[in-house]
Amino acid sequence: MTPVSCSVSGGFARVCLQDIQRGNPIDQAMVDGLAEAVREIREADVAVVVLESAAAAFSVGGDLHAFAAAEAPDRLIDDLAESLHRVVSELHRLDAIVVAVVRGVAAGAGLSLAAAADLIIAARSARFVMAYTGVGLTPDGGGALLHASLGLHRALGLALLNPTLTADEAHQGGLVTQVHPDEEMDAAVDKVVCSLTSGSRAALVSTKRLIRDSAMPGAEATLRSETASIRSRAGSPDGREGVRAFIEKRVPIFPENPVGAGHAR
Repeated sequence: MTPVSCSVSGGFARVCLQDIQRGNPIDQAMVDGLAEAVREIREADVAVVVLESAAAAFSVGGDLHAFAAAEAPDRLIDDLAESLHRVVSELHRLDAIVVAVVRGVAAGAGLSLAAAADLIIAARSARFVMAYTGVGLTPDGGGALLHASLGLHRALGLALLNPTLTADEAHQGGLVTQVHPDEEMDAAVDKVVCSLTSGSRAALVSTKRLIRDSAMPGAEATLRSETASIRSRAGSPDGREGVRAFIEKRVPIFPENPVGAGHAR
């Protein structure tokens, strides 16, 4: 089974992440599948896109097992981040409203992918966590743009301290558009899609562009900076140790840290 499916009908597209057994890790196959789906959507002139998951998780984030196994993780992540950022940029610029449907966890690049949508509909069971700095890496996929949704200090707190936000906390913070009980999600998403597809597409898309351009005028430059940063971190001693520690299920001991956790007050 391919990691991404895309169905298009009557001006509406449904993109489904379906690497079910692994929780939809953001690897090259997943990103290539997303890129192909975006091309199909653009060519079909779709008005509304639903981005969802067939797995219990929306996405567990980057494939750290692949990072750990790579001889040159910085090169692997460089290529992956560049590909992911093209997808994110395309989602931002689509002449369509993109609705992310989040059930379960959206972590790391999975959170960034969800945040690339224009609206996020979350199940009450959904959870959001960045987790990059916990493994010695920096955000990608547009994670550094979350200040536009959350505000500067909420975004910094999420990125630096790696708390796991509940769906309600993410909604209160400004990241999530709507929260619904898990059993009511299908009906809630259908209602949103119906509202969008029955509206003026030209007005909706123009409004999307006005607000995105105002809130994130430097989005493309930020995505380029993210690629350079995570590439550098992936090849660093801290990045390698953070990924190894995650795989080995232990607390990382970052060699680039001149102080160390034992000196914290």
